[in-house]
Amino acid sequence: MRIALMLGLAGLLSACGTQAPLTPPKGAELPPAPYGAPDKPSAEELLRRDALSAPERSVELRRRSEERQDDPFDLPPE
Repeated sequence: MRIALMLGLAGLLSACGTQAPLTPPKGAELPPAPYGAPDKPSAEELLRRDALSAPERSVELRRRSEERQDDPFDLPPE
C-alpha cells in the first residue's frame, strides 16, 4: 500500500514540468531594462546564467599516485 502511494506521488510530481513559456504573474511585470540597454530582457534571458556565475570545472583526474611537492606554507602549529 505504501509503495503504491509513493509511486503515485512520484508520478504526480514528475508531471509538474512547465508546459508554457514563462510569463510574469497578473499585475506584475518584468524588471526594468538595465541602464543604457535599448530594451528589456525577456524571461529566458533573465534566467540564463553567464560563464562567471556558473564556471566550468577544470579538474584533472589522477591516473596514478604521485609524490606531493613540498608546500612551504604547511607549517606545524606553534
